[in-house]
Amino acid sequence: MGRRKRFKKNQPFKWKHYSGEIILWLVRWYGRYALSYRDLKEIAAERGLEIERSTICRWVHEYGSQIAKRLRPHFRQTCASWRLDETLVKIKGRWYYLYRAIDKYGHTLDWMLSRQQNAKAAMRFFKKAIAQPYVKSPRVVNVDKHASFPPAHQKAKDEGVFSSQCKFRRVKYLNRPPSSEVQHSVESSYSYR
Repeated sequence: MGRRKRFKKNQPFKWKHYSGEIILWLVRWYGRYALSYRDLKEIAAERGLEIERSTICRWVHEYGSQIAKRLRPHFRQTCASWRLDETLVKIKGRWYYLYRAIDKYGHTLDWMLSRQQNAKAAMRFFKKAIAQPYVKSPRVVNVDKHASFPPAHQKAKDEGVFSSQCKFRRVKYLNRPPSSEVQHSVESSYSYR
């Protein structure tokens, strides 16, 4: 019989070569700033650490989702004005609809991938977004001119997902993110990669 390693929940960085603090800093920098694994390797080298890009990639995949899950209840409450959008994206050769909700300041509330673009998928997204602990019930929902949102919004009001006073606006360009997100993408395009 082989020996089994026992993992304890209170020691998530056991069996790692580097300390948990270093791992958390590199994962945070990757998630917060527009840095590549190569950039993070150079930052670590400036601090005297020899870490491979693939190691940082494994850390991001292993700990990134856990960090986001633990931080989500501590996010500040969002404003009551939502902007919803759906976009067609290709992932591994298959087409999906990316539903995304942002508040009026450009903070992402939630997102969801769906194979279909219909009222049922929009309703599923509404329920998923409102279930987040940091999301307020919307006062106003701004969408583009797609036909799946009005019936889903009415059904959400009827089922009590949204309040009965929740307004629904179909303004084509109002659901675009504010200039801060555009500025971030411009800054990341000037990085030295």
